[in-house]
Amino acid sequence: MVKTAWVTDSTAFLDEELKNHPDLYTIPLTILLDGEEFADGIDLTAAQLFARLKELKAPPKTSQPAVGVFQELYEKLSKDYDQVAAVLLSGKLSGTVSSSEQAAKLVDIPVRTFDSHVLTAPMTALLKKGMELMEAGNSLESVMDQLESLKTTNETYVLIGSLEQLHRSGRMSGLQFFLGSMLNVKPIISIDEGALNTKEKVRSDKKAKERILDYFKSSYEKNKFKEVYILYGLHQEHANEWKVELERLYPELKVITCPLGAVIGVHAGENTLGISWHNGLK
Repeated sequence: MVKTAWVTDSTAFLDEELKNHPDLYTIPLTILLDGEEFADGIDLTAAQLFARLKELKAPPKTSQPAVGVFQELYEKLSKDYDQVAAVLLSGKLSGTVSSSEQAAKLVDIPVRTFDSHVLTAPMTALLKKGMELMEAGNSLESVMDQLESLKTTNETYVLIGSLEQLHRSGRMSGLQFFLGSMLNVKPIISIDEGALNTKEKVRSDKKAKERILDYFKSSYEKNKFKEVYILYGLHQEHANEWKVELERLYPELKVITCPLGAVIGVHAGENTLGISWHNGLK
């Protein structure tokens, strides 16, 4: 029996099952606040981060784990496992995938690095599906192929809580930020092939929510996927409002609310709300 270690990064949303999983290992990203370094999820919670953001002198930054951090973990895993499957956040949003790929060349154990093209709960769903497929006796090659096709069915839409933070962190151009804040325009951001895109612009939060729920409805009616993830910055009550509404409209659907965590919070702000699903996860 081939023994597989699973690796993910700290933007993953780990439920109780995954937190206690004996073969899952998590590599933290780094958050830089006024020259101080914090390991995401270990030294800094999202709530602590948002409190700190209000007092910062310089814009906050995040950085991917160093190649050496992955290398060290992979070397350690090679003592107990035959292979490693790393399911990581989008390579277009962070260099984490690249660090893992470079580390894989420096170790003896075979490592497959999977760019999920997303982050948080939808990334976790891919990780869980991979584990399930491995337990069913599929080879790692076959599992990765199936995950590759599943990830192309993802749809993610986000209402960014703070355009200013997104702009300061270098994820949005000055002009877009200026226009958005001047005209009270709410951009609906989508993640397409792993990158942030402005899907459309609307005039209010209410309108934005209506539009996003329209996208959701048309995809659900067509694909009948089994679960949906509601992602939030700091304010779970906003996510819960969406959850209640979706559960009322679609009682057979599993609705999971999930905090975005500190790394995403740095870029998006505490009032961020998003929704994500995999059309192919049935």
